[in-house]
Amino acid sequence: MVKLTPPMGWNSWNTFGPNINEQVILEIADAMVEKGLLAKGYEYLVVDDCWSLKERDANRRLVPDPEKFPHGMKAVADYVHSKGLKFGMYSCAGNLTCAGYPGSFEHEFIDAKTFAEWGVDFLKYDYCYHSPIIPGENLYRRMGLALDNSGRDILFSACSWGVDETHEWVKSTGASMWRSTGDIFDTWQSIKDLAKQQEKLHPYNGVGCFNDMDMLVVGMYGKGNVGLQGCNDIQYKNHFSMWAFFGSPLMIGCDIRNMSQAALDILTNEEVIRINQDPVCRQPVKLQGIWSGDDLLIYARHLANGDLAIGVFNLGDGNATCRLNLDQLGLPVSTGKTLELHEVWTGEVSYVKNATMFKDLAPYDCALYRAKVIDLL
Repeated sequence: MVKLTPPMGWNSWNTFGPNINEQVILEIADAMVEKGLLAKGYEYLVVDDCWSLKERDANRRLVPDPEKFPHGMKAVADYVHSKGLKFGMYSCAGNLTCAGYPGSFEHEFIDAKTFAEWGVDFLKYDYCYHSPIIPGENLYRRMGLALDNSGRDILFSACSWGVDETHEWVKSTGASMWRSTGDIFDTWQSIKDLAKQQEKLHPYNGVGCFNDMDMLVVGMYGKGNVGLQGCNDIQYKNHFSMWAFFGSPLMIGCDIRNMSQAALDILTNEEVIRINQDPVCRQPVKLQGIWSGDDLLIYARHLANGDLAIGVFNLGDGNATCRLNLDQLGLPVSTGKTLELHEVWTGEVSYVKNATMFKDLAPYDCALYRAKVIDLL
């Protein structure tokens, strides 16, 4: 499968971990439609680890746990498809999955065929318990080849956590997205750490193979499988803005059946999603602000219509001020041009004067602009 923009959807792991079952998945499918998430582009519903029995059947096939999924995975996939959604599942490149269930090592083709028969549209492929003598790139190429020959168009999500220099070989595997990080947790420190890891990886993101910064924790508030400390809505807004700006797949992880209105508003901001889904998916560029510290990230991205996306992200626990010389964006005063800034969270419109952009930010807050090049006022 070739994906032209970052995939969007929902994954069970962050909230439910091993506590998944058929009823939960059907209710999530309903909620994705009823709350307008599908209409905003969140199309994949993905069942993560712990869905199978601990042993394969006599034909070497994976078996859904009959207590968790009494009607089998094809019935679940059929229901998900009936709602207009796409259905995703999980396996692993090792003998076992991360939670100790059968992995797909040396069963790649039979598992790909099984997934295709069940109507799977997305496979998250983890990296636990893998062979220590076979390079990871070979393991992922095996499954990529198996999926491409399964008879069904299945998006391949390579979850190797960025280890073994994943960025250098992942495009050779057929993957449409690849995890560049370890697991996210619902803490500000986790979000901050993952965001700061991205600078060296930006050149490896793009159309057809997207850098996955891991699933979103927006709206978890400390509950669920990776809940831990929880975050506030300002931090969740910043988290979502960074993931969207950097071109990461947007996979919701909270329990959307009872999500807060604030979380829903964050996850469905059309202008933020529009930046994430920009058709050219150009590389973001880190900018050097004036007197900005390590916890103030300033980025720009060229968009398809000639606009610029500009993101200012305060990762610190104190106030911060962005001071940005437009020369870094190719707009010195000598061009006769400046920027009209549309802040996509507030709707505020402003103009850059004297070729220098200023923005004050509260702790953990951000500003995300769609900027239009205009003549000097």
